[in-house]
Amino acid sequence: MDHFFAAIEEREHPEIKGKPVVVGADPKEGTGRGVVSTSNYEARKYGIKSGIPIARAWRLCPNAVYLPVNYSLYQKVSKQIMAILVPYADKFEQWGLDEAFLDVTSKVHGFENAKILAEKIKNEVYEKEQLTCSIGVGHNKLIAKIASDFKKPNGLTIVKVEDAKSFLAPLGVRKLLWVGKKTENRLKSLGILTIGDLVNYSPSILTEKFGTNGVQLYLMAQGIDNSEFQEHWERKSLSREITFEEDTSDSNLIFETLDELSGDLYQEIKATKLTFKTVTVKIRYENFETHTHCNTLPFYTDRLKDIKKNSRNLLQDYLKTKRKTRLIGVKLSNLFSIESQTRLIG
Repeated sequence: MDHFFAAIEEREHPEIKGKPVVVGADPKEGTGRGVVSTSNYEARKYGIKSGIPIARAWRLCPNAVYLPVNYSLYQKVSKQIMAILVPYADKFEQWGLDEAFLDVTSKVHGFENAKILAEKIKNEVYEKEQLTCSIGVGHNKLIAKIASDFKKPNGLTIVKVEDAKSFLAPLGVRKLLWVGKKTENRLKSLGILTIGDLVNYSPSILTEKFGTNGVQLYLMAQGIDNSEFQEHWERKSLSREITFEEDTSDSNLIFETLDELSGDLYQEIKATKLTFKTVTVKIRYENFETHTHCNTLPFYTDRLKDIKKNSRNLLQDYLKTKRKTRLIGVKLSNLFSIESQTRLIG
């Protein structure tokens, strides 16, 4: 789906369409402590993207429309969209609220047929939900996922088997699944900037530097992905983190921000009818040294005070150092769905 949360808000409030829209914490005229959950494409032109401090978003574009996160509404719309998609697929794997993989092997004969089917899906989603989506078609999940991001919003990108390597080659390595900022930086230090660079790099050196992940990186760069469909998608954890605009040793600011992140997580677990048992905090110091610490409770809970109390307790020892803090985060895991009565291990 295209800028999913913001798109739903635009649909519900037609008067804001065409304006920069930011969904997330209350900016409080530039003094808010939380983060941006998502933004529409108009807001992204100002540099506003998911995960940045809401105060920074306000400074980048104070005239944007700022809206609170409405998880219960987004969850409802997500279920309606997934219900549209499932009948089209031989196998179906949902990713989060706004993405899904569809195996349509037996439904089509070749890529031209697949293109027609993709257009049919896009049309049905728009007709029923008045929301646009971007679809990528490929011979495996890796190619399809990267292609789906290629022409947003409202895009459709077809990548045939014989074109996969040339399609991937000019793209940055960050486009590969599971390549985060840390891995991207390590690859850059080796002179590997694009997927094409990765293809031409020695697989033995990649294995030496990254272990078994090096093999996986090399295979993905070739467009090879043999991962199976996980047909019953289950959320294993929920997390929020924020990078401070300036490294700080102000414990009051750090704890206030931690409470904001906890409050955001609380809203999501209530809307998705989840309980949790494990709380994890993350802290990154000014020198980029990073630590995580967790606590598993003897009971399942969905209470805000349990998130706040445990996250504060876990973080406080890390603030006794004289080093400044660059980033903090909170994660809830060991989830249990109240609706399905299913334990989600993570």
